[in-house]
Amino acid sequence: MQRFGGFLAGVAAFSLVAGNLLVGSAQAAPDDQLRCGVSSGRELQRAAPEQVGLDSARLQEALRFAAERNRFNVQVFRHNCLIGEGPTNNQTDNVPWNIWSATKSIVSVLTGIALDQGKLELDAPIDRYLPAGLGGPARRSITVENLLTETSGMRVGVLTEGVTGVIPVDPNSAVQALGVPLDNPPGTVFTYSQRNVDLLAYVVELAVGEPLQQFAQRELFDPLGIARDDYYWARDRSGHTYGYAHLMIPPKDFAKLGLLVSNDGQWGAQRVVSAEYLRKARTHSPTNPCYGYLFWLGPGCAEMADFLPSDAYMMAGLGLQNVFVIPSLDLTVVWTGVFGNVSAQGVNGIIQNTQELTYEFFRKVFDAFDERPVPDQGPYIEPPVRLDPRRFVDNDILIAVLGLGPAAYPGCNVFACLNYPLEPPFADTPPGCAILACLGQDPRTPGIR
Repeated sequence: MQRFGGFLAGVAAFSLVAGNLLVGSAQAAPDDQLRCGVSSGRELQRAAPEQVGLDSARLQEALRFAAERNRFNVQVFRHNCLIGEGPTNNQTDNVPWNIWSATKSIVSVLTGIALDQGKLELDAPIDRYLPAGLGGPARRSITVENLLTETSGMRVGVLTEGVTGVIPVDPNSAVQALGVPLDNPPGTVFTYSQRNVDLLAYVVELAVGEPLQQFAQRELFDPLGIARDDYYWARDRSGHTYGYAHLMIPPKDFAKLGLLVSNDGQWGAQRVVSAEYLRKARTHSPTNPCYGYLFWLGPGCAEMADFLPSDAYMMAGLGLQNVFVIPSLDLTVVWTGVFGNVSAQGVNGIIQNTQELTYEFFRKVFDAFDERPVPDQGPYIEPPVRLDPRRFVDNDILIAVLGLGPAAYPGCNVFACLNYPLEPPFADTPPGCAILACLGQDPRTPGIR
């Protein structure tokens, strides 16, 4: 398995005139189908499935199936129109939910914005941005693009990289990343490292010269109408934002981020991130045909069913937190929940064979099209389990938080880290926010109200 995401993942106006047609990678709708615009308001434009070439009853069957499989929130868009919603969306639309490793794709978009502004260069070694003396020469030679493609060379222990962020006791995740051993020369091998993306988030923060979340709010969230009190994005005890996971955001806002990417970075009249950067982000890296710049690419990769069109790509987080984009169909699906895939092979099968749920769901969605876009491949056939849980654990990375072992950065441990002041554990966490979601009526609890 190539990925084990995270730890343990206004009203819009109808655009019926040529000047308002969809831009970017989204395909133009046939003349007899409705086209919708995007909006920074709270509500996205809805349309009947029949207005965009799908059958309502069959689409509802797909949505009911997803709800029965622990999909707490499901949103289906075509031509930017919201055409299908899960039966529990009314209860979950506005509740911040941990999207786990789908956070990585948001960090990618922020990297693209910094690149567009001339504050960052893809081929630059991170030596250019790190404070003097932080990290040795080998790690400082890692490039920004290495971090985007998960080819930093860092040793991987997915569970043990993530557990100290969940508890949370990490003193400084970026400094901790600079202590992780390099198993491969940078740029040569794909290794799905959590610390890799924490380091990227820190590099972007240094390059733009302000806290990452301040930059993200102004340059990304504000244009989309995502308010600062909608979400919670966890920081370590030094105040640096986690890049690998822990953005807790309402599904309504998660969908806006998906639609931004599906529209090639254009949001109405505003260009948020360049189409050129997103094209690169959706280009397969030389070391992994399934991966670009922190996006998963192509059918059969990670959670994507193997019969999806070849241009499909996605954001993906632990427990199946996904945005699926299929440009050739101008189709975007956003869902959150807790796994829900079925396996005859126990827990290891559920963790490994994450395509099962996606496979059966998209079979049903494609059945709803007036003209089925791909032939029906028949029911999902589960492959044998080849998962080795030991791949996800590295004890050296775990004990490094205590300042012990070969993965520890000198002078950085759970009690102190170089000259950074450390907050106590949980000091950053708002009331009601715990691991999966933010719940409760406390005015400090994030959410759409």
